[in-house]
Formats: sequence, structure tokens, C-alpha cells
Amino acid sequence: MKAVGWTDLMKLSATLYIVSSFSPVAQDIVSTGAGQQLFNNACRTCHSIRDGDNRLGPNLHRIVGRKAGSLPDYNYSSAMRDADLVWDEAKLARFISNPDEVVPGNKMAPYGGVASAADTRKIVVFLSSLRTQ
Repeated sequence: MKAVGWTDLMKLSATLYIVSSFSPVAQDIVSTGAGQQLFNNACRTCHSIRDGDNRLGPNLHRIVGRKAGSLPDYNYSSAMRDADLVWDEAKLARFISNPDEVVPGNKMAPYGGVASAADTRKIVVFLSSLRTQ
């Protein structure tokens, strides 16, 4: 029997997080538009959810599963280009809450993060719902 390593546990955790994101509560967040409203209030000034529509920040169309700093038509900070991470729901939640903790040197200033964990979760559920659109 193979020993379970840290990487295996992180993959399992991410998988469970993604599966749980489409629970009835998550479906309710998407259907009521609560996540989109929070996204609009906290993120839309700089980000779009439309493919190719980059603004002050890159578009977040299908952000879940995308390598950080990888859109060819956006001028990312070197910190984001070199971050060597792929956005999953857990990383997005951490980044939305405190961008400087996840990718120090990013270009998100003066944005300091969403303080409410519940609001962060709703935004992440909304962005995750865009994976198939």
C-alpha cells in the first residue's frame, strides 16, 4: 500500500472542495445571483467575466483550472507570471481574501481583500459556475 503524501492530501482536499461547491447551498448561491452581486461589488471595477475582455485586471472567464498569469493578452506582474500555481477554488478563496498572502508583489493594490469568509465563498462559487460557460 502506497503511503499518502502531502501532495496527495492537497489534491484530495481540492477535489472534495470542488465537489462540495455544487452542493444545494452552492446551487442556491448561483441561482439567486448572490455571488454575482458580490463579484460586481468587489471585483467588477477591475475584472470582467467575459472571455478576452481584460480591463485593469485580467478577465476571470474560466479562471478555475487556469494557470496564474497565463493569459497571453494581459500584462501581468512578474510576481503573478512567476507564481507557478493553478487557480482552484481554495486558492481563489485565499487570494480573494488576501491577495498579498498568496502572490506577494501582485498588482491588486489598493484592493485589500474581502473580509467576510461567507462573501468570499459566494464569489468563488460564482466564478466556479463559469467553468462550463
